[in-house]
Amino acid sequence: MRSLRLSALPGLTLACVVGLTGCIIDIGSLTAVKPLTETVVYGESGPKILMLEFEGLLTESPGRSPFGDRPSLVAHTQEVLDRAAEQDDIAALLLRIRSPGGTVSASETLHHMILEWKKETGKPVVVHMQGLAASGGYYISMTADHVVAEPTTITGSIGVVMMGLNVAALMEKIGIQNQTFASGDFKDTGSPFRAMRDDERALMQGVIDDLQTRFLEVVDAGRPNLEASEVHRLADGRIYTARQALEVGLIDQIGFIGETVEVVEQRAGIQESRVVTYHRPNQYQNNLYSRGDLPPIQVVDVDLIDLANGLLPPGFYFIWPPALGGLQ
Repeated sequence: MRSLRLSALPGLTLACVVGLTGCIIDIGSLTAVKPLTETVVYGESGPKILMLEFEGLLTESPGRSPFGDRPSLVAHTQEVLDRAAEQDDIAALLLRIRSPGGTVSASETLHHMILEWKKETGKPVVVHMQGLAASGGYYISMTADHVVAEPTTITGSIGVVMMGLNVAALMEKIGIQNQTFASGDFKDTGSPFRAMRDDERALMQGVIDDLQTRFLEVVDAGRPNLEASEVHRLADGRIYTARQALEVGLIDQIGFIGETVEVVEQRAGIQESRVVTYHRPNQYQNNLYSRGDLPPIQVVDVDLIDLANGLLPPGFYFIWPPALGGLQ
C-alpha cells in the first residue's frame, strides 16, 4: 500500500465527511507559519532570560507533514536569535539541549549562529543538558560560558561518523548486477552496490579526520581549561555520564534546570529573572520542561537502506548512532 500524501496551496479549503457529520477544514490556516510569540515559563519579575531548546536531530531540513513544511531548526534558531538581539530586556541566553547530535553542517551552523549572537550582544550563554547532549549536541554546547548537566545526562561522543552498507553480496545472491557509470574513479565512492576499495577508504577517512579536527578545535575553544592534548584524548567517540564528564572537565556543573537558571542570573549579574521562550502560537508552553516545538508528522517510505542507516540520508554526522532508534 502506498503512503497517502496531501498537498495544498495557502487558502485552499478541504471538505470532508467524518461518519455522518460534515466538516470544513481550512488548510491555509494549518499550513501558515505564524510569527513567534513570547511566553514566560519561569519567574515573575526581573530581566528576561531567553530559553532556546534543541531537541532531537540537529538538521537543516524543514519539518514535514501532510499539511505543509515547517521552518527548519536552523531557520527557527536564526529567527529566535534575531528577535532576541533586538530586545533590550533579554539579559542572557539559556540553551536547553536534549539531542544526540545531527548533521555536521547543521551543528556547525548552529554553533556559529550562537557565537555570533553572543559576540554581537555581549550577553552570557549557559547550557543545560537534559538527558542526552551528545556529539552535535555537545558541539553546540561549546558556545556556552558555563555548562550544566542533569545527574543522569549522557554527553560526549565527540567524533564524526558516516554510516553506510554494502549489499553487493545480497544482489549477487538474487541475481542483480550493478550497472553504475561514473566519470571518475572516486565518483561513486561509498555506493552500497559494491565493495569499497582501499584507496576509497583512505579518501573517506581523510574527510572524517578533517571534520574531526574541526570538532577538536571547537571543543578546545569551548573548554579553555583543558589542554589540547587532553581534548584529543577525550575525543575518541566514547560517551560520558554527567559525573564522568565533570571529572574530566567536559562540563562545569551537575544540577537541574532551576539551578541552571541561578547560574544564568549570576553570569548576567541580576538578582531575579523571568525565563521566556519564543514559539509558534499553537505550541503550548507553561514551564521550563515544556517542549519548544511540536514533532513533525513524517511521511516516510522505508526501505533496506533507510533501515540500515537509521532513516538518515547519506552524509557526515556529529551524532551518537545508538540514539537513532529512539528519535521521535
